[in-house]
Amino acid sequence: MRDWLTVEVIALLSGLFTWGVTALGSSSVFLFKHAPRRANELMLGFAAGVMTSASFWSLIAPGLEMAEPMGLFKWVPVSVGFLFGAFFLRIIDYLLPHLHPYLKDDSTEGIRVNLKKSTLLFLAITLHNIPEGLSMGVAYGAASVETTGMGFSSALALTVGIGIQNFPEGVAVAYPLRQSGLSKQKSFFYGQLSGAVEPLFALIGVFTVSTLKSLLPYVMGFAAGAMIYVVVEELIPESQSSGETDTSTLGFIIGFLFMMILDVTLS
Repeated sequence: MRDWLTVEVIALLSGLFTWGVTALGSSSVFLFKHAPRRANELMLGFAAGVMTSASFWSLIAPGLEMAEPMGLFKWVPVSVGFLFGAFFLRIIDYLLPHLHPYLKDDSTEGIRVNLKKSTLLFLAITLHNIPEGLSMGVAYGAASVETTGMGFSSALALTVGIGIQNFPEGVAVAYPLRQSGLSKQKSFFYGQLSGAVEPLFALIGVFTVSTLKSLLPYVMGFAAGAMIYVVVEELIPESQSSGETDTSTLGFIIGFLFMMILDVTLS
């Protein structure tokens, strides 16, 4: 059995990798004045599809299998965790001041504070990265528990999927920041910084699993619920904000299939 230090290091490196891909996406602000609309819609739809697929194949399905020996209907622990995960993100969304990039009226959400538009945009994307980092940590933590039957390859597939879909998220924060008046350098800096929470929450996910091994199906459901909340509340509306839904829908389908194939192939 791998020791927890090794699992922590792997989770940390995975979080650093996905943060790096976010930075790569943000760096595109140096190359283009505006993000190509159709390409952006396609990428955001792809990101939504990857996160939805990852929530099922990498978190919910393994969680259901782990719940069977608990003597309950196996859907109960995962469902409870799923609801709490979505509720947790709703509370953060309600409290954290932020501004959605796709909104045209500049109306903010969360506690009313006097912050710059660029800061509010940055906080919005940072919020999205919390469940992604948490999900990676939970997956690696579950893989380290011998009785779960979940392999490290599944956690690796989740990491790769999240990393790839972080590219459009980096784009999605850097360009609105640039359009709000920030320089290219600052737009890139804050864009990549939005991914800095992923290594931190990957470690939090590992520590949570190590502390709550007996509640692992609940934890898996929690991570999935948090990710789905972000998909429905933010990624899908943003990908369809122009009113033309075909491109983003195609991106979603491609992203879902990509993540499904990746998870099944590596598992």
